[in-house]
Amino acid sequence: MNSGKFRHLLLHIYRARGIARRYFITNGFDGALTMLGLLAGFYTSNAVPLSVAVSACLGAAIALFMSGVSSAYLSESAERKKELQELEQAILTDLEDTDFGHASRYVPVMVALVNGLSPLLLSLVIISPLWLAQHDFPLHFSPFLFAIILALAVIFLLGIFLGRVSRTFWLWSGLRSLAVALLTLMIILFFNSGR
Repeated sequence: MNSGKFRHLLLHIYRARGIARRYFITNGFDGALTMLGLLAGFYTSNAVPLSVAVSACLGAAIALFMSGVSSAYLSESAERKKELQELEQAILTDLEDTDFGHASRYVPVMVALVNGLSPLLLSLVIISPLWLAQHDFPLHFSPFLFAIILALAVIFLLGIFLGRVSRTFWLWSGLRSLAVALLTLMIILFFNSGR
């Protein structure tokens, strides 16, 4: 691929950043809420060893990664192929070896990686207090509580990021996301308190 074609390919990928951003926020939010749910359940049970909690959270994070990569790749790849075929039929030309054709193959890969990595990386950040406590790093309070607070902070930051993207008041957007997380936490705590 010559430098001109490479520049056009980068331009197509750059134009797909809005799609990647949506996937990052959506699946990142899913990952953070999933970790929040797991951590809240572990915290209220009072009997889960750290090693079990870390393994369960890692398992969920890896499953979210695999689900995010495969679902985004399959759906984006199908959409891009459909777009390419419709354009080829409209102009009666094979576009497979053009920058548009290359982009139709590379953009789904980029979007899939963003969709899979966002919940995985955010989950790893959220469960880091559990991992630190498991490796005897001194924490001044419960690693589960620390991780829950971290999950709430991550969700709040995702809301702020969403507010910046939509050019709305960042604090309001962050607080709305935090309200969803707190409602989730209250529902979990309510159902676990009755056990």
